[in-house]
Amino acid sequence: MTAGKPHGSARPVRFNATVSNTSEFSQNSEVSPNKEHTVETSTPEDLGFSSQRLGRIDSVMQRYVDERKLAGMVTLVARHGKLAHLRKFGMADIEAARPMQFDTIFRIYSMTKTVTSVAALMLMEEGRFRLSDPLSAYLPAFKAMQVFVSADGDAVRTVDADRPIAIHDLFIHTSGLGYGIGSSSNAAMEAQYQQYYWGRILGEPGLTLEDLIGGVARMPLLHQPGKAFVYSVGLDVLALLVKVVSGLPFETYLQRNLFEPLGMTDTAFYVPPEKLDRFAAVYGPDEIKGLQPIVAMLTNGSYTQPTLIPSGGGGLVSTARDYWRFAQMLLNKGDLDGVRVLGRKTVVFMMMNHLPVGLIPVDDPALGFGLGGSVLQDVARSRVLGSAGTFSWGGAANTEYWVDPAEGLVGLLMLQYMPGGTYPVGADFRNLVYQALAG
Repeated sequence: MTAGKPHGSARPVRFNATVSNTSEFSQNSEVSPNKEHTVETSTPEDLGFSSQRLGRIDSVMQRYVDERKLAGMVTLVARHGKLAHLRKFGMADIEAARPMQFDTIFRIYSMTKTVTSVAALMLMEEGRFRLSDPLSAYLPAFKAMQVFVSADGDAVRTVDADRPIAIHDLFIHTSGLGYGIGSSSNAAMEAQYQQYYWGRILGEPGLTLEDLIGGVARMPLLHQPGKAFVYSVGLDVLALLVKVVSGLPFETYLQRNLFEPLGMTDTAFYVPPEKLDRFAAVYGPDEIKGLQPIVAMLTNGSYTQPTLIPSGGGGLVSTARDYWRFAQMLLNKGDLDGVRVLGRKTVVFMMMNHLPVGLIPVDDPALGFGLGGSVLQDVARSRVLGSAGTFSWGGAANTEYWVDPAEGLVGLLMLQYMPGGTYPVGADFRNLVYQALAG
């Protein structure tokens, strides 16, 4: 797509399969090699956008690149299942002189959490568990949990948990588990998670998901279950629950039940050798150059080889095309191209605010929290254009998606820059999308 030049009347965008079985957004053919992966695109005007106003996305994103704040990104906007905007900017790897491409592979970090939530809900729909069930009924290590009260040096005082952790708590971060990334003010427990969660991931090569979560179960909870929102390792625990309940390795369950049915051909827990030339580098700030390559936050080793810890909280890599298919399935209330992943009412339920009255996620009073993502409750308080009921989440390297049922919109921003939130690129992108709506 050429910046500022809208398409003609509806034509298919081809997901072009190459000899290496990669996928790329392409306009070089009117015919898709795989019918169910053909996506109709229209002029922005056909989809209720102003082409001129959508063009503002290009200038703002390019400015981030030109000012060496960001190396590059892919931006995607779809409405009613059709592409309204798809652009690529800058570089995927500056040092290797690799421009950003539509099929560039990104570490999506916490955007994995929504995928894990969908996988678990699929099992709930089969009657394999209820959200109200105690977690310990399936993972006995979480029975008789202790709750942190105070610390005096190495001595930690605890009390018994008032109630068991419910499976529901894992989805909405009310379990009492921590993360060790500054998501709570409890310095003692933050330090413990840094040592016994992140430290083990980085320092124990043979560590398995079962080993890791077993260690987490031995740590005191930061708060009584259900009494606070603390962003946590709960989705990694949920990944282990999926494995135990399904009888399949977590990565196998995702591949068979989500990635293959949805045609997500580049989404996985690592990048195989034949796709490494599409893997984006991660950048951070540099006072002189503006950007420097950094060692990415590791939840999955180098992401270039299979892992024993398929992190349900942050371990996946994906492409703009793949994650759009996943997000479009959610917007379609569980169905994509005739493949039903979740029931309609399950997706509606998923996108409701599930937090108890008085709890606020990530210190943002504009938001509620659903099963695996935030729910926009108060657009005015967010101070960003949008719609009430929008379901979304992002990743540590500034990737972000949102699903807006009111407008029939999917928005997707893919880049690789840490730390998260350094620049307001996500807010800029949302404002630029919504200001372009004309009908």
